[in-house]
Amino acid sequence: MTMFARFVLIFSLAVSPGLARATEPQEISWATLAPPTTVIENPFENLTDEQMDSLRRILRFEAGAERSDDAEARAEAQALRKQLAEDGLDVDGLFAARLAIMEEREAAATGVNEDLVGMRVRLPGYVLPLEFKGRKVVEFLLVPTVGACIHTPPPPANQIVHVVYPEGIEVSGLFTPVWITGTMVAQSSVQTVGYVDGQAPVSVSYSMQPLLVEDYSG
Repeated sequence: MTMFARFVLIFSLAVSPGLARATEPQEISWATLAPPTTVIENPFENLTDEQMDSLRRILRFEAGAERSDDAEARAEAQALRKQLAEDGLDVDGLFAARLAIMEEREAAATGVNEDLVGMRVRLPGYVLPLEFKGRKVVEFLLVPTVGACIHTPPPPANQIVHVVYPEGIEVSGLFTPVWITGTMVAQSSVQTVGYVDGQAPVSVSYSMQPLLVEDYSG
């Protein structure tokens, strides 16, 4: 054996175990699919019910005044603003905080965990079929709980994975438990789920074309 051949053999033996470990999928839970949370101060926690009601009325009056140039509604809104200012409240600041909280909640429901994107993972869940080829499901939503999207409101978009698997799997009715193994992709989409009495759109934040789909018990 030449010196070069011996070097190649030694090198391959040294690195192969590490490479094998690097390509092994990481088993993850559904909780890891959500992005890290950002704590936002909630200035509404210490407001009284009356103050909260005044804020709601200001929004309603000002929206009405903007639509129809309603002077009476505008005056009502101004009077409420003055009253809250006398209580030491910054109405515009509270409205800005409201928008920030709404945006954060939307991000928490639809945002992805960037650390998982491009990672090879193994994730358990339940199959909600979208498309069949013969008797096999070739496209489905992987959801974390039985009944999701059908018997209960849809989970947050980042708690659903849109799966395309041309090889197909046989299922025994709705919500067959499986493991999927493959590379996680961040891909927003809206999938149509069929019900007995119609269809409904479901928002999804992740997708995968798995290398393997296997029975949960497997």
